[in-house]
Amino acid sequence: MTTRATKAKPPSEGSVDRVAAARAIDAFLSAIGRDPTAEPDLVGTGERVVDAFVDDLCAGYTVDTRARILEATIDAGASSIVVVRDIPVVTTCPHHLLPAIGTAAVAMKTRSKLAGLGAIAALVDAHARRLALQENIGERVLDDLEAALAPEWAACKLVLAHGCMIARGERATGSRVETLAIRGVDTASALAAIGEGR
Repeated sequence: MTTRATKAKPPSEGSVDRVAAARAIDAFLSAIGRDPTAEPDLVGTGERVVDAFVDDLCAGYTVDTRARILEATIDAGASSIVVVRDIPVVTTCPHHLLPAIGTAAVAMKTRSKLAGLGAIAALVDAHARRLALQENIGERVLDDLEAALAPEWAACKLVLAHGCMIARGERATGSRVETLAIRGVDTASALAAIGEGR
């Protein structure tokens, strides 16, 4: 049984203290024996790291994903099977703050409501561009799809290469992690549509 986190409201840009965050990065560099004020390659690194996290790697926190998918929902009056594959995914591991990169696939059998295909890709991207465990991204995508579209079944598969497995620890270059979130009573059809049918 999956435990779902309470949906938090997206933060405003005003809640981010970029100056304090940049100082914290500089303090971290100093603490590991580097001088961000004297080493030319490190001058300005604090600001660049903060901009990368706020504007890109954690940009999903500013997106109200439920509202985003609801805005793109139409009543088609008929059911259909929809599969969106090879959605690019970049996320950041909350344990080591290292990236995981790969793709996602989303499959569902709708009842009467449909969402724009681009909105499905944007939904995945918004959930991924947070400090997120891979296992949770698919579940959160399906939470929003269920709320907006009430599909008969839905699945979200992610296949990611994790920086925390490749650049450190096991240094398992070439490894990929696959996770599958699935909802609905007809799991066999969902598995087949997502490419997991046996």
